[in-house]
Amino acid sequence: MPDTAMPAPAESSTIRILLADDHALVRRGVRLILDQQPDLEVVAEAGDGAEAIELARTRDVDLAVLDIAMPRLTGLQAARELAAVRPDLRILMLTMHDNEQYFFQALKAGASGYVLKSVADRDLVAACRAAMRDEPFLYPGAVTALIRNYLDRARRGQEDPDRILTPREEEVLKLVAEGHSSKEIADLLFISIKTVQRHRANLLQKLGLRDRLDLTRYAIRAGLIEP
Repeated sequence: MPDTAMPAPAESSTIRILLADDHALVRRGVRLILDQQPDLEVVAEAGDGAEAIELARTRDVDLAVLDIAMPRLTGLQAARELAAVRPDLRILMLTMHDNEQYFFQALKAGASGYVLKSVADRDLVAACRAAMRDEPFLYPGAVTALIRNYLDRARRGQEDPDRILTPREEEVLKLVAEGHSSKEIADLLFISIKTVQRHRANLLQKLGLRDRLDLTRYAIRAGLIEP
């Protein structure tokens, strides 16, 4: 009788992790959690934020897991620097602080997720995988904080803090994401090609993006075009 069993799926590439925490015992425990997974491997360890930046510059890593409270440079300071020098690197904050202020600072610094040490054995592995899929990972208290922050701003009539583009920039972004050339955008909006190019450069700088593909992804997330 022929074997009809499905072949085993190919194993995905290993996620190489930089782990930064100023307590060696904590690093050891976190490393145990991560290294038990077939797709996760801690390949570098740092005792503070400055050392984490040095290692990220020289080691081949995909994901940085940073403690918030560290000497020399905090995890938040390191995250901001890493987001600038290694925009391809995913960042997770691992902390004992269930604190809204730290949480929002972490998001602004470029972190993909915020994991509490108290539940690291439950959440950290899922957070690492989510970060590599470009998905945010938020613990339940963080979700509550986001909703509360949004509702507070809505009640006060404040503009969405993420709305940082002018109406004209949004128009250009939408047309770029739809695949129009600079000349086509100039003709559609009755502006010069040079003005289109200036708007496009401003969009990349404001949003911290690199190219048309990044702009298209942003436009989809912002609801400007259909995926």
